[in-house]
Amino acid sequence: MSDRPAILVIDMLNDFVNGKLRLEGVEKIIPNIQKLLDFARQHNVPIIYCNDSHLPEDRELKIWGKHAMKGTLGAQIINELKPMSNDHIITKNTYSAFFKTKLKELLQSFYKGQGANFLVVTGIHTDICVKHTVYDAFLNGFNITVAKDGVKALPLVDRRILKYMKEKYERKISKIKDILQQIV
Repeated sequence: MSDRPAILVIDMLNDFVNGKLRLEGVEKIIPNIQKLLDFARQHNVPIIYCNDSHLPEDRELKIWGKHAMKGTLGAQIINELKPMSNDHIITKNTYSAFFKTKLKELLQSFYKGQGANFLVVTGIHTDICVKHTVYDAFLNGFNITVAKDGVKALPLVDRRILKYMKEKYERKISKIKDILQQIV
């Protein structure tokens, strides 16, 4: 393994999968993400869940209404993707998992302090939290692959935003089965 990979799982929370801001069709990506996480755990690849955890004063709530409120069931990771003891959780109150969080420092702590340098990004919403996290990862110099069958937005938006990230951020867009071959 030449790269030092880490997996980011963005906002696979009850409010987005089963609740207030449920995304139609999101259930189709869950088995793909499970497969990726199982593989990552078998190969000691760090997994970081990056989750909305909002307070009443967060600006985002003015746009989307109350969702993933800190301490609620809606802000919890769905049962199908529950973290294991070695996994990490970063809470965020904006679209990007890097903005005012400890994500960059956590990624730098992996691989005996050499740091992860290759991120595989999964989760929802491709056009909002995934996009902003990928952009910040790009600015921070990470190599990034977005899991085409491990992200979800509205159907027409998904294709456009994946193309946008590929072109503007020079990111790879790959299916999980191909990503598994990249991270061993």
